[in-house]
Amino acid sequence: MLDRIPEIPGDELDHAAYHSDFARHVEGLRGVIWKLERSQTFREVDDPSWEAFSAGDWQRALDLLEKDRDAISAEARQNRRQGLTIKRVRVVETPLTPYVQWELYALRMLAEAGFELSVLPAAELASFESRRQVPEVVVIGGQVLYQIRYQPDWTPDGAKRVDVPHLISTVASEIAHLFHKGEPLLDFFEREVAPLPAPTV
Repeated sequence: MLDRIPEIPGDELDHAAYHSDFARHVEGLRGVIWKLERSQTFREVDDPSWEAFSAGDWQRALDLLEKDRDAISAEARQNRRQGLTIKRVRVVETPLTPYVQWELYALRMLAEAGFELSVLPAAELASFESRRQVPEVVVIGGQVLYQIRYQPDWTPDGAKRVDVPHLISTVASEIAHLFHKGEPLLDFFEREVAPLPAPTV
């Protein structure tokens, strides 16, 4: 079903409407949010660390990430109190792109705070990608599925919302399967990312 998501009708939401709709569905939610992240590059607009990374200042990018650690830990504690679990699959190609190398440092902090993250080699998606790359997807409980939209340069551009229960449950099951096939992010990071020199942008 993952490969069919682009063909499924849904409600088109611009960037602001998507974030508002997402917040509405998450408020008070107990259960699991699944996220599948496939692209090997994004433009993280308004993110100071990404801006430093994209300008070639690797150490400043890492220092700025560290400034978010307390906020990330607080969010993780709030999620636990609420009964909310966020499980994320980060698909990687090798060699790692500079963006993915930077992002994995950010995701490492999430994992250290208790968020559940799995790294999956892109080859594991072969059965889903005979026609095209699978999209970026978020599934909130059994309520809603979002296909995250991007502009051609991978700047965030809203989402398509799908509210069909059997499609939502099928996609959530597929992402869960990929999550369990992957490797814990912290293990992958220590072996494949920590030894790397600063990326060249």
